[in-house]
Amino acid sequence: MRWQRFFLLLIVGLVLSVALACGQFVQAPQASESPSSAPVAPAATASPLPPETQAILASAGPAGLYNPSRGDVRLVVISDLNSAYGSTDYDPEVDKGINLLPFWQPDLVLCSGDMVAGQKPSLTPEQIRAMWAAFDQHVAAPLRQAQIPFGFTVGNHDASSALSINGEFLFQQERELASAYWNDPNHDPGVQFVDRFQFPFYYSFEYNDIFFLAWDGSSNQIPPEKLAWVEQTLASPRAQQAKLRLLISHLPLYGVAVGRNEPSEIMANAEQLRLMLEKYNVHTYISGHAHAYYPAHRGKLQLLHTGILGSGPRPLLAGEAAPRKTLTVIDVQFDSPEFTTYTTYDMQTLQTIEYEELPRFLTGVTGMVRRRDVQELNAAEQRLCEQQLGRALCAA
Repeated sequence: MRWQRFFLLLIVGLVLSVALACGQFVQAPQASESPSSAPVAPAATASPLPPETQAILASAGPAGLYNPSRGDVRLVVISDLNSAYGSTDYDPEVDKGINLLPFWQPDLVLCSGDMVAGQKPSLTPEQIRAMWAAFDQHVAAPLRQAQIPFGFTVGNHDASSALSINGEFLFQQERELASAYWNDPNHDPGVQFVDRFQFPFYYSFEYNDIFFLAWDGSSNQIPPEKLAWVEQTLASPRAQQAKLRLLISHLPLYGVAVGRNEPSEIMANAEQLRLMLEKYNVHTYISGHAHAYYPAHRGKLQLLHTGILGSGPRPLLAGEAAPRKTLTVIDVQFDSPEFTTYTTYDMQTLQTIEYEELPRFLTGVTGMVRRRDVQELNAAEQRLCEQQLGRALCAA
């Protein structure tokens, strides 16, 4: 009888164990069925979020941090990370943005320049190397550890291409040390290169049917021979067979911010450059330097003026919006007519920035740009633009 009772208890125990396991198996997927806009980690997260990420999410308030619906590819775009000349410190918003990456789970991170605080002739090689070491600690190393590819362009504070009257680089030392940092195998950005050409100043890479080109917009001039490489690259079968083409620059094509609306702060021959990019069906021109977020378009070209994470946000040329530090999440949906959706965060409040908060159009010295969602100006807006710029620069 004892052995019969033993086997009976053993069988009952096995049945209960299987039932409990099945119950857990059935319930587990329910956690991933939350809508993607809920303030929780994305469903693909296999492990708990890091404590620093959880702490930031907890600070977002009862509503949590908005997480947009994910596209076919997700990019996080940052820019202008630096502080004062020579600084090896970063503002808290830089670390906050990097620490939130596990929440957004981007496929790539893009940066439109100014990763360090150079462009000062008195900086020594030791100081410049120390700045790049600090950048590595705060930004590049965490991305490598997370295995997130990092596509970037150099800014004027990284490796300015400004020329002296003799045609030599004014900041040759900074350019050499920036190149040394990025060409060190230990600092591999993890992108899938198509052409390293003159990396890190001119190069191309791709990811999942998106073709990226980075050019040296650290000053307002692209030399003719480099522009020939740009055009040849964009015309290549590799670029043209991609579903989407994006260009990363530091200086914008059009002025959008106070203090950044001078010819030296904007790419020269902006209209000719835009027409060339349109010719090869470049979808979006991503830029920094303005220190102000403004999603825009001119002609067929989308223009993402990326906001700043570092020191010195600037007001837009018009409107009442206060200067803000921002980060933009781009979700690419290949079957959507728009291809891209922006979700931009005020990195101090963690609130999203809606288009309606921004001016419908801006009039910079190289031309008028309309807010991304604005297709036509009304008659009063058109008259105002023409009064400020003239008819040619106000053409759509």
